[in-house]
Parts: sequence; structure tokens; C-alpha cells
Amino acid sequence: LATLLLCLSMTAALARGCLHCEVSFSEKFSFYRHHVNLKSWWVGDIPVSGTLLADWSQDTMKELHLAIPAEITREKLLQVASIVYQKLDQLYQGKMYYPGYFPNELRAIFREQVRLLQNAIIESRISCQRHCGIFRYETISCTNCTDSHVICFGYNCESSAQWESAVRGLLNYILISPSLKCLEPHANLTLELASECLTQH
Repeated sequence: LATLLLCLSMTAALARGCLHCEVSFSEKFSFYRHHVNLKSWWVGDIPVSGTLLADWSQDTMKELHLAIPAEITREKLLQVASIVYQKLDQLYQGKMYYPGYFPNELRAIFREQVRLLQNAIIESRISCQRHCGIFRYETISCTNCTDSHVICFGYNCESSAQWESAVRGLLNYILISPSLKCLEPHANLTLELASECLTQH
């Protein structure tokens, strides 16, 4: 059993995923893994549940299915983590469960976490449209937990002067940013194409 737990903890340490970037993740999931054998009447639930917990982060990344980079603001990450930990803590407070119940509940919490993360990442991108022109917000990269930022283009300009300034800012950004490969080689550059290119980076 000690070897299994060590293997599970090493697997989780190597994995990366949005929730993994939250500071309490290691402590919380270490507790969940070490107490999983107390939560089922059926011995078959223990390895299944242990694997679900050990693979939580890497499975999260597989299930996100986003067309944009998996980058989340610290505020939204904390909100999602709080909900997930609360649900897992409630599950662990229960008495021993009948066969199959515990891993099924873990899967349900996992699926809800993926949905919450998808929504949080997409909502941050959509909120960019409330700004006028180039907008940058700080994020955490779910793939490696490093601080990152997202740059996008907002269309919420209230005057023609603001709009002109916003477009000029976008064009200047494109000219000084060698990393925007998606704009090369485009002779007929449109605002929509430039904005979509920003969204992908």
C-alpha cells in the first residue's frame, strides 16, 4: 500500500493542470489520496478512486478541449478550486459508501470542475470585448503553472476617435510582435483576422 501511495503521489507531482496551480492543491489531494481507502465497502473502489485522484491534473488538461490557450486568472482559479475542494471535502465527510458510489461521485466532481474551468477561461476572453482596443490581463498557464498574460482586442469603443486609436494600437502591436505567425503572409489584413490571431496567442 505504501508503494502504491508513493507512486500515486509521484504521478500527481509530475502532472500539470489548472487546479494543480492553486497553492492548496498538493496538500488537499495528498489528504484525499491517503484517505481514499476509508471510503468504500468494496475494495475495487480503492484503486479506481486512487487513479482518478492521481490523474486529476493530466486528465483535466485532456478534457478541457479549448481552442484557446488554457490560461486562467488567479481570481477565477481560486473560485473554481474553492468549489471543487468544498465538494470533495463534503464527500470525504460521509460514512463508508456502497460499491461504486465513491468513484462515481469523484467523476461527477471532476466533470463539474472541467466545466467550471472551461467557463472561467472563456469568460475572461469574452470580457475583453468590454474594453476598447488592445487589452492585457494577468493569468496563470494551466500547462506549466507559470505567470502569463493574455492580450486581446476589445470592440467596445464609444467614439470614432477611440475606435481609430484602438485600431492604430492593434496595428502597432502587430508590427512590433514577431510571434504572431498567424498573420504571415497576409496581404489583405482585416481587423477580424488580426483580432482572431491575438485570441489564439
